[in-house]
Amino acid sequence: MSGVIVDTGFLVPLFRPADRLRSSAREFLRDNAHPLLTVAPVIVETCFFLDPDGKGRLLEWIQRGAVAVAEVPSPAYADIRTLIRKYADRDIDFADAALIWFAEKAGCRRVLTVDVRDFSIFRLAKGRRFDLLKWYEA
Repeated sequence: MSGVIVDTGFLVPLFRPADRLRSSAREFLRDNAHPLLTVAPVIVETCFFLDPDGKGRLLEWIQRGAVAVAEVPSPAYADIRTLIRKYADRDIDFADAALIWFAEKAGCRRVLTVDVRDFSIFRLAKGRRFDLLKWYEA
């Protein structure tokens, strides 16, 4: 599947007006021609950081088809558990482990995240690295 995987750190600025990365995220979207992909745990995590209005706008955006959201089936939990153990020293959370699992299943390495340090270390099968797309100035 061709596309760009989006992490929480990219989604939050889109729906939190005062976020310093908001304009960078919106600018990336204007120029992006690839489908956006994520997993349901990232939506849950993103909602944690948003006020009720932001949550509503995020969910409406998803309903309009702006991002494809994959569910994580319970059989995938074994793979996710393995990833959590593998990256225990990074204190990886469920959402990030689910993104790694999804990236492998979808055959997609491009990711939008602010978590550059961790996603530079995380690996896909056969040691393949994520392609961290530059969308903001650090």
